[in-house]
Amino acid sequence: MRPITGVFRGTKNTGVGMATTLRAFFGKNITEQYPEVKHPVMPRFRGRHKLHRHANGLEKCVGCSLCAAACPADCIRVVADENTDTNRVSAGERYATVYEINMSRCIFCGYCEMACPFDAITLGNDWELADLNRDQMIYTKSMLLADPPTSDRYGMNRRAVTRAGEGLDSALPVWLEETVARESGARSDSDPSGRKGTS
Repeated sequence: MRPITGVFRGTKNTGVGMATTLRAFFGKNITEQYPEVKHPVMPRFRGRHKLHRHANGLEKCVGCSLCAAACPADCIRVVADENTDTNRVSAGERYATVYEINMSRCIFCGYCEMACPFDAITLGNDWELADLNRDQMIYTKSMLLADPPTSDRYGMNRRAVTRAGEGLDSALPVWLEETVARESGARSDSDPSGRKGTS
């Protein structure tokens, strides 16, 4: 009689221990099929750096090195040269012949973006920066001027907020557009300025 009660007791204890697992097994599936399906990031997320050009094709970066001076991680290297009439690269008198960012040292603080007076560098939403080789973690000027490799494939690298305090553009995900509309509607109903009254 004892072996039979031991079997029943063991089965009961196993069932109690597996209750959480069984509840999750029959519940809703929350696994995201990465990389085909990606969780959207917030618009102010600071990820991969991007150097920008003017509409006429000239680079916005004038090689002033303010971004390198502002960087607390000392991961930006800028070597500047003078523009000539025959070889005009940027709109200013100088341009960056070498622009490198060591992504393995970068802390993504955004100081380089804030320090730039010409909006030449911004931090986008691309967060897939892992690599097996340390040499590949040093992003050159040509890599930073190019679009991120996954931008067209997944559509996640659209910059919704270009700099702190500026407005949102139309490239927001649907869930974020709804949230922004809901919050701005609630603010405008209570106070047109969006600020709480001080009394």
